Amino acid sequence: MTIKVTAAATKKDTRSKSIAGSVMSRPGTLGRLGRPCRLVSTHRMRPPHPGHGCHRRLRGAKPNESVNSLLRHLPLLLLSTALQASLAHAQTSTSTRDTDTVTESGPTRLVAPGKSTGSRQASQDEDDTDTLDLPDGKRKKAAARKPVPSEFEIYVSELADKDIRRLGSDLMLPAKSSGDKGSLLESNRQVPPDYLVGVGDEVQVVTWGSVEADLRLTVDRAGRIVIPRVGPVVVAGVRQADLNDLLAKRIGQVFRNFQVSATLGRLRSIRYYVTGFVDKPGAYTVSSLATVMTGLVQAGGPSSSGSFRNIELRRNGQVISRFDLYDLLVKGDKKGDVALQGDDVLYVGPIGPQVALIGSLNRQAIVELKGSETVADAIAYAGGLSTVADTRRIAIERLSDRNDRRVVELSLPKGGSEPLSNGDVLRAFNSVAATLPQAKQYKRIRVEGEVARPGDYVLPPSSTLADAIQAAGGLTSQAYLFGTDFTRESVRKVQDEQYDRALRELETDFTRNASTQKVANADAAQALQQQQAGTSKLIERLRMARPTGRVVLDVSENSRELPQLGIEDGDRLSIPARPTTVGVFGSVFNAGSFLLKGGSSIDDIVKMAGGPTRGADASSMFVLRANGSVISARQSSSGWLSLGSPLATLAALPGDTVFVPEELNKTTFLQEAKDWTQILYQFGLGAAALKTIKN
Repeated sequence: MTIKVTAAATKKDTRSKSIAGSVMSRPGTLGRLGRPCRLVSTHRMRPPHPGHGCHRRLRGAKPNESVNSLLRHLPLLLLSTALQASLAHAQTSTSTRDTDTVTESGPTRLVAPGKSTGSRQASQDEDDTDTLDLPDGKRKKAAARKPVPSEFEIYVSELADKDIRRLGSDLMLPAKSSGDKGSLLESNRQVPPDYLVGVGDEVQVVTWGSVEADLRLTVDRAGRIVIPRVGPVVVAGVRQADLNDLLAKRIGQVFRNFQVSATLGRLRSIRYYVTGFVDKPGAYTVSSLATVMTGLVQAGGPSSSGSFRNIELRRNGQVISRFDLYDLLVKGDKKGDVALQGDDVLYVGPIGPQVALIGSLNRQAIVELKGSETVADAIAYAGGLSTVADTRRIAIERLSDRNDRRVVELSLPKGGSEPLSNGDVLRAFNSVAATLPQAKQYKRIRVEGEVARPGDYVLPPSSTLADAIQAAGGLTSQAYLFGTDFTRESVRKVQDEQYDRALRELETDFTRNASTQKVANADAAQALQQQQAGTSKLIERLRMARPTGRVVLDVSENSRELPQLGIEDGDRLSIPARPTTVGVFGSVFNAGSFLLKGGSSIDDIVKMAGGPTRGADASSMFVLRANGSVISARQSSSGWLSLGSPLATLAALPGDTVFVPEELNKTTFLQEAKDWTQILYQFGLGAAALKTIKN
């Protein structure tokens, strides 16, 4: 126990202090001045400190003399110990009774009852240690955890070939348990001037001048702090900026010629609730400085189905604030990030419409729409287009009402006012990529028919037909790959030019043939005139049947895979369901479609239609397969049939179309010009063209 002599002792203790001081100054008792001996009980004797004055051997003295000297001074030591206890008790009683002491000379010193300043500071430091963040290992492990991606995020990531997440998801730190004493985000934050003092806050009061004080006072349940010799002061509800003036005015009613500094120490904790679409709903305890943003982060943020733009702060059953996280993320606007109070409720609503922005943008992300936002608004959320973006080529991949995807192309700024729909994928193309070779550019292809997600898709440069099928979700169980209709725009343009050239040649042959024919009488002239009129109508019908650009794929009947053919921009891939019928048209008695029976041949199919008519040319009959290939009775080198042989033994396949042409006059221009097969199917014309020409 140490005797501590302070200026706060009363006059009646002066004599006791003098006695104690004389004892402490005597050599051989306490050793060095002001350094007392440590006294311990006899049954728990500790070894003496080698440097302690009372155990140091006197210079020039023998051991026995030192012991004798210590024994001589033992009564004085016991007296000193008694004086210490008496003096300490007197100081404590005086502080508790009068709350302040007055020295013989100097300022008044105010001391709060209970803990000393040093002990309070130690407690404060100890508590501050508890508010530190997680250890390094746990913090790294928590940071490595990411929210579970939604289905839309997975889908967009596959389209972009990289991880695409929701805008703002990286700011949602992992939640800490509700047992934490504070939040790392608020532990070092400066108290704002408009902070309202409340029950549980600690007020630090320091005065100097005629009165000295260093007090740490906690606001009690009545909203007061009690200042020694001044009395209670109501501070609850007072702004932090006004606290200093309030206390200076109150202390000035008792003392003069002093200065005061009032600040806030440890702040109270508040309890709030997080509900709705969040990762970890429940009750949380945070610092009273916490705001809506702090509360969201504490709860782990909105879940994959929670809104970033519809967050409500409810207090006493009323919605007092609506917080749009995009205002803070994009605009830096914190006006909606209001402070939390005890028992507040944060409600996170369900997610609104979402659109994805990928390609040549400053930030590729999935953004949530609010109201009738447009293309320009979404691009602004993504930080705008990149420097090399092609503003003339913005593609929107949209899910239509029929649950298939369509691609809408637009240019900026004109297309910036285009409204967006839920599920849209906006792709900005690179202007530099537009100058690259075709093989290195992104390709747009339309996939239709028996796939999981039919629609338009934009795929990487090296994609194949198989990649297009995979992007569309794969084939259904009813897909009939043998009947795949694959058309290519570049092929259609070539076919279109060749088809027009063939029609011009056909018309030239007709004119030449008509001019060389001679008529013997009026009946022959009338017949020739009718023939010319019929031929003119036929040519007009041929002009109406345009090439489609179909490319015949090398696919077997029971194949489940398409050939590894690279796609081009503008390709169209249509996969039909497996048909159950075959069609027969031309010079037959009952043209139409018929159910296909197992093992049926082409001859069986023609018999279903009543067989060829008397004017039919059976030797020119041909079959259009579902894959676009043509098998003719006139083929001689294909290995199927010899010249003039019927198609009796050829097995009929689902989707076949059999055409039986009419027997034509050998002198007509058609026999001299082109064969039906060459005219029609050389340019990818199908069964629809046959019906048009026949009619």
